[in-house]
Amino acid sequence: MIVIIDYGSGNLRSAEKAFARQAQGRPVLVSGAADDVRRAAHIVLPGVGAFGDCAQGLRAIDGMVEALQEAVMDEGKPFLGICVGMQLMCRHGLERAPPEAPHLGLGWFDAEVRTLDVAVPLKVPHMGWNEISIRQDQPVIGPLAGEDVYFVHGYGVVMDDGAQNDIAAITDYGGVVTAALARDNIIGVQFHPEKSQAAGLGLIERFLEWRP
Repeated sequence: MIVIIDYGSGNLRSAEKAFARQAQGRPVLVSGAADDVRRAAHIVLPGVGAFGDCAQGLRAIDGMVEALQEAVMDEGKPFLGICVGMQLMCRHGLERAPPEAPHLGLGWFDAEVRTLDVAVPLKVPHMGWNEISIRQDQPVIGPLAGEDVYFVHGYGVVMDDGAQNDIAAITDYGGVVTAALARDNIIGVQFHPEKSQAAGLGLIERFLEWRP
């Protein structure tokens, strides 16, 4: 079973349709239940909106953070975070928060989420298609080399100096933007695969076939 986590944030309908299309008959369940996450074979955390609101919504579900820890970190089930879902894997986010009191993430990656710093005439939020450059030989992300994918975000992931190897892909939007993270059984993408046409559907298919 493929579980897309419903925590009150995310483009759930389009994500569900995209994953169902690539699932080859496997059940795709949109669920806000921690027990469904524990039963899942593949887990997807989408996200649209502000980091703090999304973090609060995730923690508001009884047992969800604990279920994610068990299924993803302890049992090693394949996990994909999309957009804010990727950002939530980081240590904390500074969206609408002072540096001394950031919103706490899941802490799976040594990174923080900051506003995009781009030069005029580029605008924030970053909305549109950008080319992917690969930093890791990772089976799900690697085939995206040179492909254009669709981004919608005003904040980005900034890795700690000692965590640069966890960057799986980047893009250029007035400077280097982290486009994907990967380590062991965990993947995050800043772009929206469900909106990225053939390139995005290919990524979803590879993720569902992935057995890390």
